[in-house]
Amino acid sequence: MRFIAHFDIDAFYASVAVRDDPSLAGKPVAVAGSHRRSVVLTASYEARPFGVRSAIPLYRARQLCPQLVVVPPDMAKYKEVSRQVFGVFGARGHIVQGLSMDEAFVDLGELELEEAVRLTQQIRDEVLLETRLTVSAGVATGKLIAKIASDSCKPNGLLAITPGEEEAFLAPLPVGRLWGIGPKTASRLQTFGINTIGQVAALDDASLKQLFGSWGLEVRDLARGIDHRAVEADRETKSISSEETFEYDVRDEKQLISALREQTRDIVAKLDRENLSAATVGVKIKRADFRVFGRQTHLTEPTRDAKRIFRAAVYCLKRAELNGAPIRLLGLRVASLTEGEAKQISLFDTTVSS
Repeated sequence: MRFIAHFDIDAFYASVAVRDDPSLAGKPVAVAGSHRRSVVLTASYEARPFGVRSAIPLYRARQLCPQLVVVPPDMAKYKEVSRQVFGVFGARGHIVQGLSMDEAFVDLGELELEEAVRLTQQIRDEVLLETRLTVSAGVATGKLIAKIASDSCKPNGLLAITPGEEEAFLAPLPVGRLWGIGPKTASRLQTFGINTIGQVAALDDASLKQLFGSWGLEVRDLARGIDHRAVEADRETKSISSEETFEYDVRDEKQLISALREQTRDIVAKLDRENLSAATVGVKIKRADFRVFGRQTHLTEPTRDAKRIFRAAVYCLKRAELNGAPIRLLGLRVASLTEGEAKQISLFDTTVSS
């Protein structure tokens, strides 16, 4: 039988910080920026009992845990550690599907369950030896079950689900653990008395159509542990982006343009590293009232020339007609990516969408 493993580095950013500074061991640690609008990127397991979680504002994390130790992020280091870990995942020739820098699916191949567990443990041991970081893992016949299993045994655990026991494993879990069911959908389901995955698995066809529309049969299959999706090799990059949340709202267009210039440098460096060119340039804008909108333009030919991408970005910003409105966040994104060198062009067209 074919088995899939889901690997997830435990509290990735925080674990790297503790690894490199042993004085942090056993302390509640959060990785976050330094300005007043920073959010927690990762919290150590010692911080989590206080309610400190990723994505909460840093000021709130400090309120919840006054003894919290905050360390700045080091993205270059995380990328290097991720490269090492993924090297271990793929060392035996298995298909690896990365989900982020710190988690991935690995197709273990046709094995007996005991062999799959033994192989998964070997990979965990090798990651620990290579990086001094622990990895939690789930082993199952399907991707959903493997991921939920790894989430269920963190930190530093390994949980294998025996074939045939998938539905029983899922049944008591909250319905929000199913892929595709976010907080809003879970809340709506609760109004119908549906709180667990097992209750979804028991729905009839008519109820499925009423609650989920055309997606209903797929949701029920997943709730029953039926998941035939294969592990796919890492997909090609669809877009590249860079954004900044300002410490204080920005009204000055010159300051916004300066931010776009820095973001352009960041994006062009990424394009160069991946030997890509872009034919679509867009800006993302979040106002002080949290309203988010964007503008984009399509170039006549793909490019990774910094001047052309920057000019396109400024064009998009001006088309947004901000008129001095306070801006909380500004981002730059390029898409319609193709391999190869930038083309030498002089103009971009003015197709804009919001």
